[in-house]
Amino acid sequence: MGPVRQAMIFAAALASGVSMSQAPEFAQQYRQRIGGAIEALQHVVADFDSDASRNGLTRSEALAAHARAAPLFRDRGRSMEATIARLELLSRQQREFEIASTLAQPFLLMEGDRALVGGVWRDFRAAVPVTPAGLAWGAAGFFVGAALAWSIFLAVIRSFGAVFSARRPRSRRAVRGSGLQTAETDNASPAAPARLPDDAAPKTQAAR
Repeated sequence: MGPVRQAMIFAAALASGVSMSQAPEFAQQYRQRIGGAIEALQHVVADFDSDASRNGLTRSEALAAHARAAPLFRDRGRSMEATIARLELLSRQQREFEIASTLAQPFLLMEGDRALVGGVWRDFRAAVPVTPAGLAWGAAGFFVGAALAWSIFLAVIRSFGAVFSARRPRSRRAVRGSGLQTAETDNASPAAPARLPDDAAPKTQAAR
């Protein structure tokens, strides 16, 4: 069981290390797509601001006018609000990627744009980690995978031990109960002979 256990833990740790070693490359491809997404969103927002300005409205006033309009224009206003919010998110992330180190960039994906992350995931191709950040993430993933596999193995062993320990006392009590019943049966005294009535003795003597 020892070699099998070690092989399973090593395989889980290796798989985790290889997977996490791709995190810096994934973050780098995400960062490359931010620029194009921001440029496309800026064109949409600029057109909306231009339309509002021609009608003597600011961006906020134009959004408020959409909110008070018919359902079609109200939905258009909500879509524009989502577009502006996405532009602000990607612009903020672009600044954060410029400041963060390559080792810390994968953590920025925790608040990444879902559509952009999905696009990167569909087109992502694994690469051999040759950068220090990729090697560091791979090593961290190896130890994390080993720790998780070891924890799962211990949990399984403890669960089986709990099941076996719960069954053993019952069997012992059953054996002890049957032993006590056997001992009581063996030690029981034989039945005493039937005693004749007191008036049976004179009748016997008279008969003689």
